[in-house]
Amino acid sequence: MKRLAEERPSLESLRAVYADLDGTLLGPGGSLFAASEGGVTQRAADAVRALHEGGVALVLMSGRTQRGIREVARVLGARAYIAELGAILVERDGPEECTVENFGAYEGDGRPVEAIARTGAGAFLLERFVGCLQAVTPWTEATMMFEGYVDPAEANAALEEGGYGWLEFHDNGTLRYQVPGLDVPEVHFMHLLPRGVTKASAVRLHRERHSIPVTATIGVGDSPSDLAVAPEVGAFFLVANGAASAEIVPEVPGNTYLTSASHGDGFAEAVEVALAG
Repeated sequence: MKRLAEERPSLESLRAVYADLDGTLLGPGGSLFAASEGGVTQRAADAVRALHEGGVALVLMSGRTQRGIREVARVLGARAYIAELGAILVERDGPEECTVENFGAYEGDGRPVEAIARTGAGAFLLERFVGCLQAVTPWTEATMMFEGYVDPAEANAALEEGGYGWLEFHDNGTLRYQVPGLDVPEVHFMHLLPRGVTKASAVRLHRERHSIPVTATIGVGDSPSDLAVAPEVGAFFLVANGAASAEIVPEVPGNTYLTSASHGDGFAEAVEVALAG
């Protein structure tokens, strides 16, 4: 992985920025103005303004639900947003929204999360990895959410062995708090979702719908699920607070750059470099 302070990507005229929300664009506590080490910063807000002034589309990516991102997207003026780790793409035109489903291997009726619950896959994981996972109260459209940590590769092997091969387990980054009852060194948000549902597949879907070439885009994030976006963009920027994610994924794509700054300041650093070409 390259360090942005030492090497910069060569990009075409920028048309779209795919940015993770929590832990990337937003600082600690989910604030646009919270600096990583405390205090206040406005670099992320200035970067968002620069994107709007340059006519560049801001597309938010998150594990949050559509409802959980909608108002944030409105306030930030995002052209589109990707919810539930890629399961839902929402394109915005003023107050109007167009929802595009991206359910991967799921071809049934109703919401994928209901099918996942019916199969017992969530309970299977909880029983297989006792003390490592805790289910988050269902409130999603497509994914089943957990707090805790299990190596995704190990969880996916167990799912395949248990007859749940149409599902995948994904790591969506570190939480800033501990969860009582879990015996894990670090708590992450984990998602169980249909195979093929990723932020990367949703980014590809958005690019294709708007005929945006890979070389005119960048991605910014902090988690393994964000790193998966790298092959779908011209350059991917991992903010400094997400550096540990590069140690989790099997292979870091060659177009990945580590920013010097964390959270929103790291996002701003990436945008400043991309707008400079």
